[in-house]
Amino acid sequence: MVYLNTMLETGILSILFIALSLSADCFAVALSGAIALKNLRKVQILRTAGAFGIAQAVMPLIGFSLGRAVVKFISVYDHWVVFGLLLIIGGRMLWEAFHEKEEGQGDDITRGWLLISMAFVTSIDSLAVGLSFAFMEINIVSTVLIIGAVAFIITIIGFYIGRQAGNLLGQRARILGGLILIGIGLRVLVTHLSGA
Repeated sequence: MVYLNTMLETGILSILFIALSLSADCFAVALSGAIALKNLRKVQILRTAGAFGIAQAVMPLIGFSLGRAVVKFISVYDHWVVFGLLLIIGGRMLWEAFHEKEEGQGDDITRGWLLISMAFVTSIDSLAVGLSFAFMEINIVSTVLIIGAVAFIITIIGFYIGRQAGNLLGQRARILGGLILIGIGLRVLVTHLSGA
């Protein structure tokens, strides 16, 4: 019984660590988004956190269901897609930092195609993680629910920290936000190209 409890605790802790690592990009994107948007409302935060949480839960489920062949095919080009999207969005943030719009508001990542793009970008690694779940003795439903819930919470935390950073740093915060997004894209690209 003690052994069973230890295994259960280890399993839950492992899933939580996986969920936290998968949520790192959610946190960074939320941080950048909060910096870019000066008048951020709670509905925007919840909408984005919900989209990120759902994407983080669905992608490993897709990886788990589709299997090795499909994930291997997608992984051939996914890092280029992620890098391109983040370079474009981060670049726009940098441009806006030096050419501020009259209303002083950056691109809204909490709605439309930007929200869909960011949800995809932040969850692409979860697809491959889902494949690895197929070879483990886990309850996939509870696992993806935990991953989604952690992503939801981490995204909200990122928004609130980013909002404070934006208030403290002013216009320089938007430059930081753009650099963070480009940095995530570079990390994804370098990691895949190096075969890590």
